[in-house]
Amino acid sequence: MNSVVNHASPQRLKFLQGYPADTLAQVAQLIADQQLGQWLQNKYPDAHGVRTDKALFEYLQGLKASYLRGAEPLTKVMFDSKLQVVQHALGTHTAISRVQGNKLKAKREIRIAALFKESPPEFLRMISVHELAHLKARAHDKAFYQLCCHMEPRYHQLEFEVRVYLCHLEASGARLWGLQAQPGLEALA
Repeated sequence: MNSVVNHASPQRLKFLQGYPADTLAQVAQLIADQQLGQWLQNKYPDAHGVRTDKALFEYLQGLKASYLRGAEPLTKVMFDSKLQVVQHALGTHTAISRVQGNKLKAKREIRIAALFKESPPEFLRMISVHELAHLKARAHDKAFYQLCCHMEPRYHQLEFEVRVYLCHLEASGARLWGLQAQPGLEALA
């Protein structure tokens, strides 16, 4: 048991702070056994096909049309390679207000960390739902998470598994989906 506790260091599992000790121990054991990546790949074998900013915009517009028809329109959606997981930003939602004549116009932008460009469709949906929910609820409160769960009933489980993936990346540095994850290409990277 001590070896499990040693592997559950705050640096390795910083993305899982607040989860129960037994859950942390299970994740730490998978990291110690170098099985966490395989567990994730078994659960989510395929990456999504949304590769461009235009495709991401259309994807989010589709979700918005299904769940948030009355929300303010999105003007820009993009994958952002500058978002840093270290700063706990997997996506951002911003409103830029500008005066045009005698009217105040707000432009809504969503940026999704480039990490999600090569991820399972479930992970992309989770972060997209999270950022779209900010159109209606600014704070991470009960109403916000209820809206997330309305748009994606498995939201909390998916958020946990995204956090587990971040722990995997922190421990090994190996991406699991996309070009970098294909057999034989690791040596070229």
